[in-house]
Amino acid sequence: MDTASLFRLVVLSAIWGASFLLLRIGAPALGPAALMEARVLLAALFLAGVALALRRPLAWRVHWRHYLILGLANSALPFLLFGYAALTLPAALMAILNATSPLWGALIAAAWQGVPLTRRALAGLALGVAGVGLLVGFDAAALRPGADLAVAACLGAAFCYALASNYAKSAPAVEAHANAHGSMWAASLWLLPAAWFFPPVAPPTAGVAAAVLALGVLCSGVAYLLYFRLIDAIGAAPALTVTFLIPLFGVFWGWLFLDEAVGWHTLAGSAVVIAGTALVTGFSPALLRARPALERA
Repeated sequence: MDTASLFRLVVLSAIWGASFLLLRIGAPALGPAALMEARVLLAALFLAGVALALRRPLAWRVHWRHYLILGLANSALPFLLFGYAALTLPAALMAILNATSPLWGALIAAAWQGVPLTRRALAGLALGVAGVGLLVGFDAAALRPGADLAVAACLGAAFCYALASNYAKSAPAVEAHANAHGSMWAASLWLLPAAWFFPPVAPPTAGVAAAVLALGVLCSGVAYLLYFRLIDAIGAAPALTVTFLIPLFGVFWGWLFLDEAVGWHTLAGSAVVIAGTALVTGFSPALLRARPALERA
């Protein structure tokens, strides 16, 4: 991996790790529905501007069903679930639970596409379950009343991401930027009824407004562009490294800006979940040294 790609990888991980910090700031003030509607709408407007500048067609008349499915599974529903969880759980715990998405992906692929679970994958799934149990069993925030539903919401959001990934493998071939752009508009339509019935109880403060803007433009719009550029440069498999780095940044930002406690269970649980994810995905550090041409061959 060249220096530029490594830089993009670290920046992308830091941005997506920060999204959980921003959720903790925005969700209690605006509510999950209004916050997520603002997030996807801002992302859609940003990506529309990029598409206009780069002359990237959306072709919504042809792919509108695909955008609606992807927008629901990959954005609207998981964003709403994480927004709900952010009312209760710390940013660090949400970021670590988000890393279980590849574990769900392996189970969905086995049930949906008949992909066999290898011994390595089964060991990774067992580690993932153990890591989640370690986090939930020893984290004080996860033991509060109602926290069980918040943990379930995080795991449900990770399941949605895995479902969307499996769907994308058999979905119509759509250019990557158009996928991001179209799915953001679709997600804004899906979330609009919830935002209408559950509006913010008070106008946002300057800090909350800044968090919403960062969630939409930075964590959704800019992050998508970085991710697709990274895939083009190093291939899809090495780009999966972002999955392992997001929890580290999620824990760091929560500790730095929200004074969240980082106990032994946080570090141990995240390490076990990440190890399980690496086993399930077949990730190896050697992938980072592989040439992009070989990855895309």
